[in-house]
Amino acid sequence: MVISIISVLMGILVPAANLVRRQARALLGMRNQREISNALTLYAMDNKDRYPQSVATVGTGEEWSWSDPTKMIGIKERSPQMHRAMSAYLADYIPDAKTMFCPNAPQRYKYLQEAWDAGDDWNNPDTAPRTDPLGGTYCFYWNYVGYLSESQTLFRGPTGPASMGRYNQLLVTDYFGHDHWRSPGAFGSCERLKGARIVEETQLLSSYWAVDGDPLEAMPDVKLRAAFTDGHVETYSSSDVVPMKISTTPEGVPPYPDGFAGGTFFVPRSALP
Repeated sequence: MVISIISVLMGILVPAANLVRRQARALLGMRNQREISNALTLYAMDNKDRYPQSVATVGTGEEWSWSDPTKMIGIKERSPQMHRAMSAYLADYIPDAKTMFCPNAPQRYKYLQEAWDAGDDWNNPDTAPRTDPLGGTYCFYWNYVGYLSESQTLFRGPTGPASMGRYNQLLVTDYFGHDHWRSPGAFGSCERLKGARIVEETQLLSSYWAVDGDPLEAMPDVKLRAAFTDGHVETYSSSDVVPMKISTTPEGVPPYPDGFAGGTFFVPRSALP
């Protein structure tokens, strides 16, 4: 009798505890993105109302293209005046690297804090000496240009708090995409997808959740978060997003073809002008 009662109670309490943990992680994710937005505002106040340059690029001089918007550290600086590491711009405003990490991702990157502290000098100790890049679990959109394949127009990330007109106001989102080269033909996200497997971290990239699926069919049902230039953070559904491709040129056109450069990234439809 006692065992039966305990079993019933466990059947009630375990799901409730899991729900509480999910809600707590969701609130932590919203707090992280709000702190990133606030840090960018403070940076802009100290730098003529301008946000940092995007580090999601490949190449130097005039010969460069855009890269994965999850990039936190690039391979090298685009020019001597630009940093390759996001923390070289923001470490004074965000000292704790956990702020840059989605709490619902499968696991935190092994050297997240070390990489954040090292900035432009980052080199993964598990690799040969070189300037290692690093991809995270959020997508960072300030001073970023992408290609919106649905409307065949450009996505232009904000340049500063007062960005207007042709510039989007979106700063950061949870990662949600399709057909990344690490999980071909699958949806991927830092938020847990129903029935998903773990895409393990590499020496250069964070782990995430992935589930096979055709983008022309129903998307996985998941709630995501996004932060904006005015500091507010909103929750949106995976069914209300717009596909974005990585651009091959600084101007934003043309995009990489399917199956290249990280696949498709989804941005919230509500964020578009």
